[in-house]
Amino acid sequence: MRETTVGVGGAAESTDMVLNIGPQHPSTHGVLRLRLVLDGERIQHAEPVIGYMHRGAEKLFEARDYRQIIMLANRHDWLSAFSNELGVVMGVERMLGMEVPERAVWTRTLLAELNRVLNHLMFLGSYPLELGGITPVFYAFREREELQNVMEEISGGRMHYMFNRVGGLKEDLPAGWLGRARQAVADVRSRMDVFDNLVLGNEIFRGRTRGVGVLAPETVHAYGVSGPIARASGVDFDLRRDEPYLAYADLASTLKVVTREEGDCLARFECLLEQSHNSLDLADACLDRIEQLPPGPINQRLPKVLKAPEGTTYSWTENPLGINGYYLVSKGEKTPYRLKLRSASYNNIQALTELLPGTLVADMVAILGSLFFVVGDIDK
Repeated sequence: MRETTVGVGGAAESTDMVLNIGPQHPSTHGVLRLRLVLDGERIQHAEPVIGYMHRGAEKLFEARDYRQIIMLANRHDWLSAFSNELGVVMGVERMLGMEVPERAVWTRTLLAELNRVLNHLMFLGSYPLELGGITPVFYAFREREELQNVMEEISGGRMHYMFNRVGGLKEDLPAGWLGRARQAVADVRSRMDVFDNLVLGNEIFRGRTRGVGVLAPETVHAYGVSGPIARASGVDFDLRRDEPYLAYADLASTLKVVTREEGDCLARFECLLEQSHNSLDLADACLDRIEQLPPGPINQRLPKVLKAPEGTTYSWTENPLGINGYYLVSKGEKTPYRLKLRSASYNNIQALTELLPGTLVADMVAILGSLFFVVGDIDK
């Protein structure tokens, strides 16, 4: 027989309460549940409960050939579709020992940085919204539309581009596209100070985020946290600089790895914003280089049935939300024997178990929103 003691009157103050935050959908960034144990207004224990959106992508990879898995790969982080595709095709190309045409390398770099800005703009708008500031999200979506228009023109997709191919890209750039892309980048850059003035200049926003949810560098390393969240805690690591891929080695003078030391919610937002500025600069540098390239192929001709040789490889990229990796095991067939996905959000969200205990319930949303995750990227 189990007995439950319920505190009454003054005794209730020392009674722990279990509070479930979620799972709920409409219009969240997916479905996440937090199981919190509270002592009054303070959180004692926090457990992220995941899996509500699990689609078994890793198992589905094993039943699709190397062309088809690109479609599955670009969907787990639906705000970083182009970057998701990159890791897969780079892994297969490495297994094949395939050289990608220079035009494809620079175009991939350009589109990866445009995709990075698109991703960051979503969080630059939605994070203030979660703290009660509705205006920034309208500005964020205006800028997103400008960039999405050029991404849609080149690929045909607004969110799931399906533009990468093993050996390069689907097709060459449309006539006049470089000029339209350059104009879109200039337009977005000219209005990015809205977030500096409207959000960072808002004393209520700063009051809700400064000194809140401080993530120590030791915790970053222990949980494998990466991306802007890790760099906001002083962990100076960025694959684009430290293990360059695509054309990033040639962009070293333009690439700026943004870091902060505070590790709080405000620092994470500042890193995201400053990184968006730098990605626009990188996009301009890529546009300059592509205009100087002579005409040439943008992909390699592939056999009708594409088979990767037997072996293993690991390809990782600096995705907008952090490190994204694919561990590919091939048995020489046209489908992967195993394709393990290491997603950024999956590791980043685990830090909540360290971040939330000891904080107030009122700060929970501020901390949760500052971790910049996509639930599909957690559940895979």
